[in-house]
Amino acid sequence: MTAQNDTGVSRTPANDFSHEQEGYQHGLKPRQLQMIAIGGAIGTGLFLGAGGRLNTAGPALAVTYLVAGVFAFFILRALGELVLHRPSSGSFISYAREFYGEKFAYAAGWMYFLNWAMTSIVDTTAVALYLHYWSAFTAAPQWLLALIALVVVLAANMVAVKVFGELEFWFALIKVAALVAFLVIALVWLVFAFPVETGGEAVRTGFSIWADNGGLIPNGVLPAVLVVQGVVFAYAAIELVGTASGETQDTEKVIPRAINSVVFRIAVFYVGSVVLLSLLLPYTSYKDGQSPFVTFFSSLGNPQVGVVAGSIMNFVVLTAALSSLNAGLYSTGRALHSMGMNGSAPKWTTKMSKGGVPYAGILLTAAFTVAGVALNYFVPKQAFEIALNVASLGIITAWGTIILCQMKLRQWAKQGLAKEPSFKLPGAPVTSWLTLAFLASVIVLMAIDYPVGTYTIASLVVIIPLLIVGWFLQRDRILRIAALREGVTGPYPIGVRDPAAQVRRDGTDDRRG
Repeated sequence: MTAQNDTGVSRTPANDFSHEQEGYQHGLKPRQLQMIAIGGAIGTGLFLGAGGRLNTAGPALAVTYLVAGVFAFFILRALGELVLHRPSSGSFISYAREFYGEKFAYAAGWMYFLNWAMTSIVDTTAVALYLHYWSAFTAAPQWLLALIALVVVLAANMVAVKVFGELEFWFALIKVAALVAFLVIALVWLVFAFPVETGGEAVRTGFSIWADNGGLIPNGVLPAVLVVQGVVFAYAAIELVGTASGETQDTEKVIPRAINSVVFRIAVFYVGSVVLLSLLLPYTSYKDGQSPFVTFFSSLGNPQVGVVAGSIMNFVVLTAALSSLNAGLYSTGRALHSMGMNGSAPKWTTKMSKGGVPYAGILLTAAFTVAGVALNYFVPKQAFEIALNVASLGIITAWGTIILCQMKLRQWAKQGLAKEPSFKLPGAPVTSWLTLAFLASVIVLMAIDYPVGTYTIASLVVIIPLLIVGWFLQRDRILRIAALREGVTGPYPIGVRDPAAQVRRDGTDDRRG
């Protein structure tokens, strides 16, 4: 059984993509991957963004987080199938190349780069905003703080993968510790009916708050549905575990354990936190741009408690932003390396340090982030919103690609072209199709969310033609490398070597003379 690819010739599905992994070191430990999986599912979307969403949707936000969390888990399980099929630092971009060919991989790769390039702008902007919370930093311009954050995280990423892993471990640990502390305190406050205040008045905690403030869906169904698009992006970076798999020890044991643990964390940390927040204060007490956790601690009646809690939570969201920036530089460096090895990105993005760090790709992402620093200089108030909405398109593309590749892997397994996955997405292919439908619905919700969401979808009018032009500029090199990879061996850069001088993998010598 053969499949067709972009070169126009038949090929077997048993392509050798091992060249993509050359130079990498398995420097990530199981404990680090576990925390990367957790940290990828917990970020500023919960610590900061949940306040505005609670105000919009009310207690129904917990249901929205639960629904989005279920689909996030499906995406992770689908990714788990692919990782156990073939661990790769190129992650779903490499799988797209294997299952759908070069065009698909090219588009998926550059959309993913766009996602993280824009997200890195969001993260550096967020770091600067969070630092301005403390009076010691208010005099420093926003662009300078953003630049310092980039330089510090970039330096850590350039050393070795184990430095990245250790940073992510501690960043994730801080986030988890903060949430556990909140859950314990909130439960104590709820069980013992300790008083809280809002607007200078005492408030009864518990389900009576829901009854007194419009119930589960106080503002109607539409706001609760529209908020889905923001909730989905709170789970951005869950796919990082796939990228990390290529540099992790004992992948077959660690990956399933890490992925399965995420669904429990989503249920407890996201759904549990939102339910408790809505039972402790009226949903109208929470505000956009302010951490809902700070809002709660400020309601305990002691102003000093609110000040201390504010500083603690600001530190937590600061680490969440730094964690995301760290992850973005890590993942794009690996993605660009995979793309460069196959011709979709410039050849120099394949350069690696002796420590196994694809530094060229990381530096390219950092260069784009510097453009974000410029945004902070010229339009500091709009920088966050502009970058965040463009990044959302890349996230949807990445998750959709993962599901499509998982579906193709199952198809190949049934045809005997690939090994049956030992770690499966439950309920597939039904859950696969449901996840694709869910992602499509998010795009529709973005489109009708005027003006920001509408303009974000409209930006595809610019992005798609740019991808098409880029493809035709790179096409010859991409297809030369693909044809050679599928038929003959040879060191990279294959695209500048004479195919007639190579040796086919089937042992046939094509050399003349």
